[in-house]
Amino acid sequence: MKTLHRSQSWPNQKWRWIIPILLLLLFLSTLIWLPWQAQRMEANERQEQLIADSLWVEQAIQFQLNRNDEVLRQIGGEIKSAKLQKDTVLERFRTILKNNREIQRIAWYDANNKVVADTRDIVQADGGRVPSPKFEFGDLEISEETICLKPVLEINAKNTYLMHCQIPIIKDERRIGSMMISYRMNAILEELVPWWFAQDNQITITDIDDRILAERSAGGSGKSVYTHSRALELPSLTLVLRTNSIKTEPKLLSNLLVLSVILLSIGLIWSLMALWRDINRRLAAEGALRQQVTFRTAMENSLVTGLRARDMEGRLTYVNPAFCRMVGFPAEDIIGRIPPMPYWAPEAIEEYQQRFNQLLAGSVPSEGFETTYQHASGERIPVLIYESPLIDENGKQTGWMSSILDISELRRAQELTRQQEEKLHTSAKLATMGEIASMLAHELNQPLAAISSYTTGAVNLLQGGMIDKSLFQSALEKVNAQAQRAGQIIRSVHEFVKKREATREPVQIADLIQSAMPLVELQAQASHVALQWKIAKKLPLVLADGILLEQVLLNLTRNAIEAMQTTPPEKRILRVEASYDDNEQHILVSVIDRGHGIPAEVSEKLFSPFFSTKSAGMGMGLNICRTAIEFHGGKLSHSDNPVGGTIFQFALPISASHINNIHNA
Repeated sequence: MKTLHRSQSWPNQKWRWIIPILLLLLFLSTLIWLPWQAQRMEANERQEQLIADSLWVEQAIQFQLNRNDEVLRQIGGEIKSAKLQKDTVLERFRTILKNNREIQRIAWYDANNKVVADTRDIVQADGGRVPSPKFEFGDLEISEETICLKPVLEINAKNTYLMHCQIPIIKDERRIGSMMISYRMNAILEELVPWWFAQDNQITITDIDDRILAERSAGGSGKSVYTHSRALELPSLTLVLRTNSIKTEPKLLSNLLVLSVILLSIGLIWSLMALWRDINRRLAAEGALRQQVTFRTAMENSLVTGLRARDMEGRLTYVNPAFCRMVGFPAEDIIGRIPPMPYWAPEAIEEYQQRFNQLLAGSVPSEGFETTYQHASGERIPVLIYESPLIDENGKQTGWMSSILDISELRRAQELTRQQEEKLHTSAKLATMGEIASMLAHELNQPLAAISSYTTGAVNLLQGGMIDKSLFQSALEKVNAQAQRAGQIIRSVHEFVKKREATREPVQIADLIQSAMPLVELQAQASHVALQWKIAKKLPLVLADGILLEQVLLNLTRNAIEAMQTTPPEKRILRVEASYDDNEQHILVSVIDRGHGIPAEVSEKLFSPFFSTKSAGMGMGLNICRTAIEFHGGKLSHSDNPVGGTIFQFALPISASHINNIHNA
């Protein structure tokens, strides 16, 4: 019985030993696994946090550089429209420098890369200026895109790199100048990277060849344990933003017994302290992020450019206050809507839908396009729209971002300019008619006197009772011819001085020259100038405003007649020719005189406004003539007459219908 009892109690005692041992092994295994797992989790968390912070810093740098580019482009737009002078531009540049310490220099160059305004200009004690250092961009293609060049070492500075970016100023597909903005690479990190990020990481900017261009390490050198690199995509330039955390890899305590005691004794305190530290770090990060968000929001609210974001289905996801003011709808009424939009004008629905389909297909014009929006009040607003894809941090397109500019003021300015030009044309015509008024009166006296003589003769025939039918009919026919001549002169003057809107319609040059001949003859007869003309047969039609072309012809012939005042009478010949240039498909009209000619120093300024060689001249005649010809798509030029005098010639393109007929033939 005793043996049996012992045999039965042994398994129980055996399990009593095995279970504690297993529990101890499990406990030890847990103590070993938990620190190792905690080390790996903390390492992964630090790496993920570093990647997220690096992305945020990269976006902050990109945002600030894009903002500087946009501000300078606004200045460039005002320079292009001649709204800003050099001193005003320089003052705006200095304001930008004051508010953005990452910028070292801003300069404005003309089309020949010569400095117009530069923030590095300084004044010497004697009042003279030290010239700005010249920066050569070389021969670049005409493009509105910003171009950033590879950073170079700053002159007289050690290990300080400068990055120069060119912002071209394009007008009428021609580069009329450019602006150059220079960034100090070290200042980009010092001004645009938050202090809390620099305190925990060593940040460097390198080129694609791993050459260090800038570095910031407020908390010391990085440990190369947690690192991350991001491409910093700039216009025509790619740099690399590298972050290297100063934190080391979490340590695994070698003495697991000490670790177990520490975990058991101060586990709760450690947990609370770790939680408190994490909360403080997160609060600091959230505060910095909130400050940046507030700054960006304030900046977006101050923009005059409307911003609009849409997803891949065309649904509105974001609009800024400037866009809401532009269309007159609050953000809550239009966000989340899909086309058709309430600000679409009814008459342009098809155009909007076509552009929307092109947007969804991905075929968006990079140069932007113009259209018309309808304000909530019903007013039509001309706008200029630029579309660009919206890319997330994974490089995937999530939608489209649009920049909308209200160009109503630009359209009003263009209309005002057009009206002013029309007033100048009218004034020039009236001035021309004032000069020929006395000659007109003299010319009208001749047909009126002839009419009086013929009618008196007809009355005498009737009173004398000697009525010769053929003689009476001849007198009346001569009266009719003289009356028609006087009427033609009066109609020509009336059509010439009548104020009207400029219209373009098919015109026969031969008919136009013949209609202007009575007024040209008036001027020629008064100055004893012989008038000749040579007009080619079957000239094609031109799409033109006949009255404007008559004004050009009268101005040129009047100048030619006045240029021959000192020419011997037998050589006073004014010749008007019209021909067709088959190569250029232009009608050529030439006014040829035998006058004193045009000196070389006068020729350079001949078409300048308010320049005149006459003592009583306004200096607007030739300038208006050139404007009128350019309005028709032509060109006005002059050259020396081989036999003495000057040849003024203007070329006019033939009408599109005639070109089609030529091609069909």
